[in-house]
Amino acid sequence: MNAPDIRKLFGFFENELTNQILSFWLPRCEDTEFGGFLNCFDNKGEKLVSHDKYTWSQGRFVWMFSALAMTPVQIFTKKQRAEFLRLAKQGAEFLMRHSLMGKDDWRCVFLMNRDGSPKHVDGWDELDMSVYADCFAVIGLARYALASGEKEAYDFAKSLHASCVGRIEKNTFNTLPYPLSPRFRAHGIPMIMSNTTKELCLAAARLDADHVSGLRELVRGYTEDILSHFVDENNVLHEIIVSKDNSFFPQLLGQHMNPGHTIEDGWFMLEAAELCGEEQWKEKIYAVVRKAFENGWDAEEGGLLHFCGAHGGEPVGSLEGVENETMTKQLSDWGSKLWWVHSEALYTPLLCYMKSGDAGFLNWFERVFEYTFRTFPGRDPEIREWIQIRTKSGEPQEKVVALPVKDPFHITRNLLLILELLYERL
Repeated sequence: MNAPDIRKLFGFFENELTNQILSFWLPRCEDTEFGGFLNCFDNKGEKLVSHDKYTWSQGRFVWMFSALAMTPVQIFTKKQRAEFLRLAKQGAEFLMRHSLMGKDDWRCVFLMNRDGSPKHVDGWDELDMSVYADCFAVIGLARYALASGEKEAYDFAKSLHASCVGRIEKNTFNTLPYPLSPRFRAHGIPMIMSNTTKELCLAAARLDADHVSGLRELVRGYTEDILSHFVDENNVLHEIIVSKDNSFFPQLLGQHMNPGHTIEDGWFMLEAAELCGEEQWKEKIYAVVRKAFENGWDAEEGGLLHFCGAHGGEPVGSLEGVENETMTKQLSDWGSKLWWVHSEALYTPLLCYMKSGDAGFLNWFERVFEYTFRTFPGRDPEIREWIQIRTKSGEPQEKVVALPVKDPFHITRNLLLILELLYERL
């Protein structure tokens, strides 16, 4: 990739971030009355359908605005950066005021009313439905602490992170609305904990130097767990393994991949390799990313599948003993094309290409680029934000993906990371 190509790509992604994505969200996402952010828009972005606030998304907004405020890429004015930091601050304060189950109960509620009071999800008794929500609160507050230097946000993130680590070690955590029987382990847990811990480690380097080495070792452990236990001899990263002995199993649930997760975790693991000084991990990580593209790419319609089998295509295998697992039931949606998967699939191969020099990754980036930008961006010039989910053939779908929200986190994060990657080479 030569200098003119890099400049052209940089201009394209700068426009996509500033004039397509951020222009949709600002100022409409800010709740100026109660604090925090509103994002329960329909898939097309035409109307706000609820004032509910998911801790999951609140943390992501805080990370997003904090990262925009401190990015080294020189595309924002001082005034814009100050506004991003102001938005991050009010979101961080909302989380610290309202997200915990109780004053000394370091677990996050999953859902809040507009004013921050806890709210049950219909059909569920638990308020702390998912440790992933806690992790996104940590990620947001840690990045805000790094951007602002505010110790209160860091201390909150540190305590909440310690609670997450403890609950995961004791297996006393929830992953609703996609629970998993204790006899299985999900790749998503060490994956999210690696990234969460890395974010806290970055903040600790500024505010709590004595804590850095311990956090780094946690990142090392989570990454080694993924590479040693979830990746098979063919470099397929299995989403689910057996808890008792970390083994693979032949039923459908054990013989599927989540290409988006694997590709996203590719750059998490590369960051972990550099943080931990483990250069020898990188070739294995590159191989895992290649396999995710090879198996996850839809040869008929283009784009990456939501789920695929361990050898590509539709997930196949026996249902014996796993037919009632909620995650098994999710596999029926294997052919959908999701916005977040393709935003991750833009950044990761470009990163791998820049680090390895392997032109095969550049080829994957170009294929994903072509598919993504003819499929996901909205056509309405008044909206422009991406449509979140498409059918296998690329038609828009009006359905919920994980949460009933329109979430700018993945797109904004990956566009910003791509810009930062290209900026280093301008």
